[in-house]
Amino acid sequence: MSTTDESGRGFVSAQQVAERAGVSRSAVSRAFTPGASVSPQTREKVMRAAAELGYQVNDLARGLLANRSRLVGLVATRPEVGFRAHLVSALTAALIRRGNLPFLINTGSSPAELEAAQAALFGYRAEATIILSGSPPASFVELARRNGQPLISIGRSEPGCDHVRIDNDTAAREAARLFVMRGLTRLALAGSASGTPSIVERERAFLDEARRLQVHVASARGADSDYAGGQEAARALFAGAERPQAVFCVNDPVAFGVMDMARRRWGLRVPEDLRVIGFDDIPEASWDAYRLSTFRQDPVEIAACAIAHLDRRLTDASAVPSTTRLSAVFVERASTLPLPEVDPANGVPS
Repeated sequence: MSTTDESGRGFVSAQQVAERAGVSRSAVSRAFTPGASVSPQTREKVMRAAAELGYQVNDLARGLLANRSRLVGLVATRPEVGFRAHLVSALTAALIRRGNLPFLINTGSSPAELEAAQAALFGYRAEATIILSGSPPASFVELARRNGQPLISIGRSEPGCDHVRIDNDTAAREAARLFVMRGLTRLALAGSASGTPSIVERERAFLDEARRLQVHVASARGADSDYAGGQEAARALFAGAERPQAVFCVNDPVAFGVMDMARRRWGLRVPEDLRVIGFDDIPEASWDAYRLSTFRQDPVEIAACAIAHLDRRLTDASAVPSTTRLSAVFVERASTLPLPEVDPANGVPS
């Protein structure tokens, strides 16, 4: 049986390369195997023939013969949204550099979609799985563990996994202190009913620090941690007579929704009438439309830490699970900058 591509043409085989180069089929295999015994002359003939024919090694078949798929599953819900999209991009790039074949499993939002995601992940015998914050449910993680896969968890805590976590607690407390230090006493939290581990940590820490500082916080949560969710939270926060002076948003898309709603519906100016802090520092945060102050998560750094855990786990499967905790650095932009003092004599900033 021949193997064909989508156009119906057959893929170039190792046997065709061998015939073109005038060598044996096993010589072709050795030429493409690092460290294998093959003469320089034979290797040169094989490589020239392969280039002329457009031959590529079937890494999937080679991995299956070696009982190692090289597949690494990335499990996420709504991978196209916000910071998660940038993290998936960084992880796939890092895995490809490592020699893995990453494949993205979107868990979806229904039981049927989750069941299909589980079948895809375990049916292809991935050699490891990286689980992103907020997805999937704990039952999915437990099933992966029973299948003997090394598990790396990003942004959530699961028993028996290696973890990469962001210090959400410290960042959210810093946001509350910054607002209070600048004389802002009517604070608000724009959260999310999605209830992902990272979102919950940020909400709890901000509210707890505000209580410690003896400042009241009005809270509202959108249905999800996205732009629409931010708009929904803003409608609740600004509907009353006493509007907040400052809002901490659990991520940047929520902050964008809050800012746009506050400006368009209530005519509020940022930062003159309202200060806003987000979380993640996705590229849109620096756009002129927002110039959002936010806490930065570096997707490349997170991906590098995940790869380090993967290397360690595949080298020593019995190693004790470990956790890498990364800081989220505050990036201040116009949405929180102190307003310049104005000279009352001429109305010009001093």
